[in-house]
Amino acid sequence: MARVYLDHNATTQVRPDVLEAMLPYFSEHYGNASSVHAFGQEARAAVEDARAQVAAFLNASPAEIILTGGGTEADNLAVIGGARACASKGKHIVTTSIEHDAVRHAADLLEHEGFQVTRVAPGPDGRVTPESIEAALRPDTTLVSVMASNNETGVIQPMAEIGAICAKRGVVFHTDAVQAAGKIPIDVSAWQATLATITAHKFYGPKGAGALYVRRGFKCTPLQVGGEHERGRRAGTENVPAIVGLGKACEVATADLATYVPKIAALRDRLEAGLTERVPNIVRHGASAQRVCNTAHVSFVGAEGEHLILSLDMKGIAVSSGAACKSGSSHPSHVLLAMGVPANVAQAAVRFSLGRCTTDAEIDRVLDIVPGVVEKLRQGSPTLAS
Repeated sequence: MARVYLDHNATTQVRPDVLEAMLPYFSEHYGNASSVHAFGQEARAAVEDARAQVAAFLNASPAEIILTGGGTEADNLAVIGGARACASKGKHIVTTSIEHDAVRHAADLLEHEGFQVTRVAPGPDGRVTPESIEAALRPDTTLVSVMASNNETGVIQPMAEIGAICAKRGVVFHTDAVQAAGKIPIDVSAWQATLATITAHKFYGPKGAGALYVRRGFKCTPLQVGGEHERGRRAGTENVPAIVGLGKACEVATADLATYVPKIAALRDRLEAGLTERVPNIVRHGASAQRVCNTAHVSFVGAEGEHLILSLDMKGIAVSSGAACKSGSSHPSHVLLAMGVPANVAQAAVRFSLGRCTTDAEIDRVLDIVPGVVEKLRQGSPTLAS
């Protein structure tokens, strides 16, 4: 049975050219990038080349890039390390009620440390308005964290407008740009961001490599100690192959963006139109707002989402309900609930996230299979379907 993978927001396959760039650093160029001998300096040169590629991807300078072990670490360093660094000026932070758990739980931890957290809700379309962020600011607000695009709905947030508000008020502005990377241009300068997070495996790079942009002049309090790696900002031996892969993924994503976006957006729109035509009583989440090109979040009212995901998997179609780290949870999406979606509708949600290798034939197959699977589940749950 041929399988269809429509869970690219969870992770992506490593591109062949990215893998090719990484392979030498598993074998002949295996030095520790902190060693002073020739083996180490070969590795160091590769790390610094990758840092420059990441910086170019974000419109930053290489000195402003901290290389991390992934997006969660980078988000934690930004939110926790950023808030702690500013604690003498104030202990109030602002975020949203639709953030990824890497930011949500970082904010929870800060609350246990005595910080106060305001969580701004989006509108029904999934968009957080700049006005609502500005209204949440207080004299003791030191940090704002708003994701660039939502991992479940794909809705793009008004980064430049929020960044301008934070800049005017002298507040540190962090954005989790993990799901935006490779799908929209990221410009930390235009966004007036102080901190920004990406991770390689969301845009055809390897797992285990991420980056945090830290604007020149700001310093996060480190979360891990043990060495002077990353100029004392993040201790730990560098994962050189993965870092090389991150850099290459940034380079090729920039080159591919102009062709990738319209192709994938057309496939996503055809999928949504086909589902709307063939399946009654569905709700498309965030469809009235600007979204990244690859994401469709749909509730098939009356068909429990996790059951639908498992049933589609048995047919060879891989989708999800939202964040991969929450897979298997019986709770409705916190993102949809924050948007005002009723719990029973949120419970019926499935996320389709397309990728660079998604084909018309795969979309056709999904459209052929989904209606029958939904109907069968609805027949088994007549109360939910009514």
